[in-house]
Amino acid sequence: MARFLGLLLLLGVVLYGIWPYYSILQINRALQDPEAEALAPLVDLAAIQSHYKKRVEGTVEGLLPRGSGHQPDGPHDRQGGAASERHAQTGLQLDADQVLDWLSDNLKTLGSAALDQAITLDWARETLLAASQRAAGQRHRQAGAQGGAQTSSQTGTRTGTSFIEAVDFAFFESWDRFVIRLGRLGQRPTFVILTLDGTQWRVTDITS
Repeated sequence: MARFLGLLLLLGVVLYGIWPYYSILQINRALQDPEAEALAPLVDLAAIQSHYKKRVEGTVEGLLPRGSGHQPDGPHDRQGGAASERHAQTGLQLDADQVLDWLSDNLKTLGSAALDQAITLDWARETLLAASQRAAGQRHRQAGAQGGAQTSSQTGTRTGTSFIEAVDFAFFESWDRFVIRLGRLGQRPTFVILTLDGTQWRVTDITS
């Protein structure tokens, strides 16, 4: 009985390890369909949008830092005219900081709204196909394919590009997170993140 249970456990582990690789086959099949809706069960758009919003917010914070904490020099406080100028400059600094705060908040809002409209199933499909085409082209060139074959790879239609062929690495990052790399490191690879959602592995991030 113990041996039977051990075999069942081993079988379960093996099947679990194969599970996300089957999702790669599903993604490949969905990308061959001309309709973007074929990807719908395999893509979590809300999760992808959330990741991109965080990146936009981080960029905005870096470009538009909040209050600089400007402090005037102490010696000027002893001079009436210099003190007035100091107060005027401080007022201008406060106004500038308020403008930066307003810009930061509104750029985040505008960026979020734009991302919601831009990141769609069509976008996901086109992004995955473009990344697959780029990675497959790199692989053909590195393999020393003949000039005609290279040209065919680079100019072929996107719908004919194999997602599976473009996969250079695919493995678990954790028990519920699986990373797929399209293309080789150092050559603008695209990372596709799968996350276990109930009984389905779904794409939750696409990033280069």
